Amino acid sequence: MLNLRRLNRNIRSLRRYRQILGTLFKYGFGQVLDQLQVRFVLQRSRQIFTRGPQARAARRQTPALRLRLAMEELGPTFIKLGQLLSTRPDLLPSEYIDEFSRLQDDLPPFPFEQVLQQVERELGAPLTELFSHFDQIPLAAASIAQVHKADLPDGMKVAVKIRRPDIERIIATDLDILMSLASLAEHHIPALQFYNPVALVKEFRRSIQRELNFTREGHTIERFAANFVGDSTFHVPHLYRDLCGETVLTMEFIEGIKVSDFEKLRIAGYDLATIARHGANALLKQVLVHGLFHGDPHPGNIFILPGPVVCFLDYGMVGRLDRILKYQLVDLLIGILERDVEKVTRMLLESGEREEDPVFANLKKVVSDFIDDYYEVPLQEVNTGRLLTDLINIFVQFRISVPPDLLLLSRALITMEGIGRQLDPDFNMVHHLKPFMDRLARERLTPTYLAKDLKSVMEEYRILLRQLPRDLRTLLLQISRNRFKINLEHRGLNELITDLDKSSNRLSFSLLISALIVGSSLIMQVDKGPLVMEFPVLGILGYIIAAVLGLWLAIAILRSGRL
Repeated sequence: MLNLRRLNRNIRSLRRYRQILGTLFKYGFGQVLDQLQVRFVLQRSRQIFTRGPQARAARRQTPALRLRLAMEELGPTFIKLGQLLSTRPDLLPSEYIDEFSRLQDDLPPFPFEQVLQQVERELGAPLTELFSHFDQIPLAAASIAQVHKADLPDGMKVAVKIRRPDIERIIATDLDILMSLASLAEHHIPALQFYNPVALVKEFRRSIQRELNFTREGHTIERFAANFVGDSTFHVPHLYRDLCGETVLTMEFIEGIKVSDFEKLRIAGYDLATIARHGANALLKQVLVHGLFHGDPHPGNIFILPGPVVCFLDYGMVGRLDRILKYQLVDLLIGILERDVEKVTRMLLESGEREEDPVFANLKKVVSDFIDDYYEVPLQEVNTGRLLTDLINIFVQFRISVPPDLLLLSRALITMEGIGRQLDPDFNMVHHLKPFMDRLARERLTPTYLAKDLKSVMEEYRILLRQLPRDLRTLLLQISRNRFKINLEHRGLNELITDLDKSSNRLSFSLLISALIVGSSLIMQVDKGPLVMEFPVLGILGYIIAAVLGLWLAIAILRSGRL
């Protein structure tokens, strides 16, 4: 039986596929699509996309700007992808990082009628019963959701975040297309294999699916609130669990001053240096104490309440550091501050998987130069942002993969340090970081930690010893029964195979044309069959077919650009 829903989805996906490829053509990325071997999808409409003043003007811009404009035109999924890539300096050059950081997440709001339907369907009650007042005009409208101000029956002011209708279907379609393009990129562009495009899209899929599910964001807010119970310098908005669901999130409305509005903060009597200190301590406590940190602490997400108390908003993007990664980070930073070249080099080699082992001597020399840049520099003059950027460049240079959460942390620390320096010219992140590092270093020497570490190692060996006999038995059985197989995957040969296929097809075509010409010439020598102007009709027809096929072959060769 024909599945109409699946058929409709496939048609919709094909239309979106053509739209995405067409937009990339328009902004001058046809060469990349040639390498992906998807140009056939747009054979008819290629000229439409590549002509016109808008397309010509776009191609005069830098590739980074053109790609950012293409992402903005393609909508929410690609805007979110660009924002994720802006946190990955290990994958992209700085000009792309700078451009993607400018991606705007503002979209026109969707109608209030849809807001009403979404809230009432999700919360299972009329809007008038749930809220005594609900503003129809949103406070903000982004690609995934928009936020409305409302009042509860008891008079408490809340912010209600509502997911855009149908956004899940749109993103699902785009993710399927991105996955297919990533797979093509891995097979046809060998230079991209190290960056693992398929794994990157899978990471993006997990990230955006978490952001789409407001229930998960609600749990995250509650975890942050539990982590900061009793902290008088940091506030987490209160979550109204009964008014939350997968598509609706209701939380306390924060009436504070944006951290970037320095004039208002001064007029309100706040000490900016104290605000910088509280903000830095809040982020470092999230990272080095709780292992769960806010991944996007830009000025628009940070408000200052009386106290001064720092409040972070929007917990859709968060990072996590497990115990091992947290201590690796601390060891790395301690090694840098102590100018220990051997330790930093060893930590870099152990911190991530490498495509191939870099030459140890070269890495050691680069690390030595890196540490020399910070040698005898007073702590108050160390720029943590520049230090982390330089460190990530070493990862990139030696093709050492960096954990995504570590890169997200790097961006968060750089952003917070920038805000801190704006608030207080004497602000220094290292000064706030050092007490946390010292405490973690001491913690690792405690009997409790050592016992836990030993137990973890013993557990891993226990699992290994338990599985080893079974795995060896399975291997020996496969060998004895002649079922042992080694799967080999060729890489980089697809383009060669395609070129050979094209060459053989053209050669076959040429032989067919030659046969038609020779056969028609022989027929012309025989005065038999129907004649036209005393020439055999079959001979004339053969010449015409050969001419058409020859012209077709010549056009195909000229269009391919390979004479």
